[in-house]
Amino acid sequence: MKNFVTLAETLHFTKASEQVFMAQPALSRQIKQLEQSMGVELFKRDKRNVALTKAGRYFKQAAQLNIDQLTYAINRARQIHHGEAGEIKIGYTHSIVQTILPKIITEIRAKFPQVKTILREMSNNEQYKDLNEQKIDIGFATNPVVPENLKSKVFFEDVFVVVLPEKHPLLKGAKKNFSAFSAESFILPHEIEGSGYLHTVESICLDAGFFPNVIHHTSSVSSAFKLVEAGLGITIEPKGSLSGQSLALKYIELDNIPQKAQSVILWNDNTEHEHMPILQLIKRTINI
Repeated sequence: MKNFVTLAETLHFTKASEQVFMAQPALSRQIKQLEQSMGVELFKRDKRNVALTKAGRYFKQAAQLNIDQLTYAINRARQIHHGEAGEIKIGYTHSIVQTILPKIITEIRAKFPQVKTILREMSNNEQYKDLNEQKIDIGFATNPVVPENLKSKVFFEDVFVVVLPEKHPLLKGAKKNFSAFSAESFILPHEIEGSGYLHTVESICLDAGFFPNVIHHTSSVSSAFKLVEAGLGITIEPKGSLSGQSLALKYIELDNIPQKAQSVILWNDNTEHEHMPILQLIKRTINI
């Protein structure tokens, strides 16, 4: 079909055969075979001239359209094969989108403009499940307990903060001894949504001599913040989770405790096979 289009544009067998790197008799036979297979006369020929028939003019347009579509499909498939096109599905916890995720997406967009990025805010446990089922390609979790079949790397440590309504009485004097919050009601995620993270938060309380009185469970950090703002309890979050917040909240940094909020990237073997260029780009972006 490409050779047909070349001849249809040049209307000269010698010029066309030179452009397609084919001997003129071979090109002539090929065009004749095309016409026979279609049962259509595409060219009018005489000793001096070659001209397209009415059917030939139509077929030239249709052939060029199909060639363009096939060329696009081939290039697209090649890009997808090399991880330069298609889509990348990323799961993340709240603090990630408030900190590093926008930079990661910007880098992907700049380097791989043909790649569609699909983002889902998810708990740690949801990320483990969806990575195993290849429903997401990369996860960003906070203090995860990483299953053995997944690969992971810590790339950032943040301090925890206790988040309070802006007029909470314990803000006076900015008490940093966490045991002062032992009588407070807490708003925390449920264990089913990320046992590693919850156990870390509970250990902060246990080190201060009490077990938290949890009155509300929510996996949504935004929901937790709204409940805190309404005076329904307090919560503990990585400091980065508060970035960009405009709620009536205050926080106290727990910078004198050993526990830290660890941001961890998760991936699987399929990610390395299907999306290695993007995975490498993300690793460079987060400096691992």
